[in-house]
Parts: sequence; C-alpha cells; structure tokens
Amino acid sequence: MRAAAVQLNSQEDKQRNLETADRLTRAAVADGANFVLLPEKWTALGEPDDYRRAAETLEDGGPAIDWARSTARELGIDLVAGSISEKRAGQDKLGNTSIHFGPDGEIKAVYRKIHMFDVVVGGLEYRESEAEDPGDEIVVSETSDGTRFGMTVCYDLRFPELYRIEAIRGARILLVPAAFTKITGEAHWEILLRARAIENQAFVIAADQVGQHPPDKESFGGSMIVDPWGKVLARAGDEETFIVADLDLARQDEVRDQLPSLANRVPGAYAWPQEVSA
Repeated sequence: MRAAAVQLNSQEDKQRNLETADRLTRAAVADGANFVLLPEKWTALGEPDDYRRAAETLEDGGPAIDWARSTARELGIDLVAGSISEKRAGQDKLGNTSIHFGPDGEIKAVYRKIHMFDVVVGGLEYRESEAEDPGDEIVVSETSDGTRFGMTVCYDLRFPELYRIEAIRGARILLVPAAFTKITGEAHWEILLRARAIENQAFVIAADQVGQHPPDKESFGGSMIVDPWGKVLARAGDEETFIVADLDLARQDEVRDQLPSLANRVPGAYAWPQEVSA
C-alpha cells in the first residue's frame, strides 16, 4: 500500500479549500498513492459560524461529500476525508466527522470525534464542545484490499486507550487527521504520533493543518507517516503539500511476531478505577 497525507491551510473559504484538496489529492495519486488522508476540518477552519456555513449532512451530501465521493471513484482510491462539520437532524450542535470513501465512491465508515478540545493553550481558549457534540463510537474500517485501519481525529491522539482498542480490533493503520495547535504541536506532535505507532505496532498516518487560521489560531503542520517501529517514513514542511510512503505490511508482521507486545497483553490485570482524580 502507498499512503498519502494531505496538509492544508484551510480558511473560511470552502470553495478555495476544496480546490486545494482536489489539487493535492490528485498530485498524491499521481505519485502512486492509493490511500489518501485529508486533515481535520479541511472544508473550513475558522469560527463557529464558518463551520455552520460549511456543514453538510451525510444524507443529502453537499460540495465536500459529493467531491470526495466522485474523486474516490474516479481515481480508484480509498479516501478518508479528514473531518468535516456535519449537520444532523434533531441536533443543534455539529459533529466533527471523518468519512471513509471506498474506490466505488460509497461511504464505508463514519467516525465522529469522541474527545472535545476544551482547553487553554498559550492564552487562547478553545471550547469545541460549545458548537459540537462528541461521538461515542470507536470505528475501525478497512481498505478495498481488506487492510483494517482505525479512525480518530486530532485531540483523540492524547487518549491512548482509543488506539489500543482499535489495534486489538485488528487495525494495522491508525489515522490522525488534525488541526494541532502550533504550541502543542511543537511540544508533543511527533512524540505522541510515534508513541501511538510503537505501543500498537501500527502505521500512523497523520494529516495536519498548517499556518494561520481566522480569527487568531495557528496550526503546527508537520504531517507525518510513521511505521510500527516508530520510524518516521515521511514528514511535511510548513506549507500546503502532501507526503507519501509505502507501508510494508510484511515488515509489520515481523515486528509483531518478534516483539509480541500486543499478544502479551494481560487483560485480566487491567481493572479501570471507578473514579479517577485529575
């Protein structure tokens, strides 16, 4: 498998973001990629009103969903459309929703971001839960050739139990579409991505946003593809671009056979406390 991560500097202009995603996705496929991941909120990144204007429903579609469906079919690829703002009937708040489109253009899996980014970083307050509802389902999908992968979004990266469950459910690849902040990215992005790869003996594909976004946010960039030994196979710079890498599944089998940390788990010893102080 040859995988690609597309790195964008999405703004509030949805059409411009779509055009850039299309150009870079096609360039990645021209470079041999048959599996492409876009970043978080690739259709619009800005303020809550921007997300509402850009939001689409899975049932009725819209420019982003229609583009992803037709592009996956035209190019014959597995396309995971990072995450978009999703409108859902009967719900006031949006979903931060990642969608897997197969080479036939059909939706194969839908994952809604579980962990809301409610933090203060560098003096800036982020309250994702004010405009979005969290998901509650762990999702593992598979490519057209049967390779299983786990779906997550951005802040999920800080919750290792999510990735461990996906690995136990058969995921050989872990996906992280993101809009990681500049400050936290400089401190933690590479460390966390490599840790998730090593502890789950899985490939990690991480497509990040990069640069300034309205009104006053900045994303780190540095999109990466990491192998199950923790080796960085590809890393993006500080511009809108794509990266590609070949995923050697046979090498992954060797790692899991020779250092069988997943097989050596002792589930009976892992009792979750009823209450946790933080």
